[in-house]
Amino acid sequence: MADQSKSLVNTVELGRAIRRRREELGLSLRDVADETGVSASTLSRIENGTGKPDADNIARLTGWLDMPVYFPHEATPDIVEAHLRADRNLTPETAKALSELFRVAYTQFSAPGTDTRGRKGRK
Repeated sequence: MADQSKSLVNTVELGRAIRRRREELGLSLRDVADETGVSASTLSRIENGTGKPDADNIARLTGWLDMPVYFPHEATPDIVEAHLRADRNLTPETAKALSELFRVAYTQFSAPGTDTRGRKGRK
């Protein structure tokens, strides 16, 4: 079983939630795989508690479950990038471009001594 102490996402609980929702909807692993973009074999391992999904798959699956998950131990741009890559409405190129734009804006506006418009504060 995966070490849950190093992850803020309880993958065992995530697996249970996926199985419960899948069974409620009468869907097969293949059906969920087609809807989420996560392979059926990966879904099976997550449901059984033997697989540890990466950030992209967590974002896809929690989106399917309509259960937002945040990763406070990761940098905000990394979280946004994972969610953009998981968005099936975006092409990989668009997700990458939006991620890069966000990183630039985030870096500019989160720099110490700047106001919310990105201007240097006066002392």
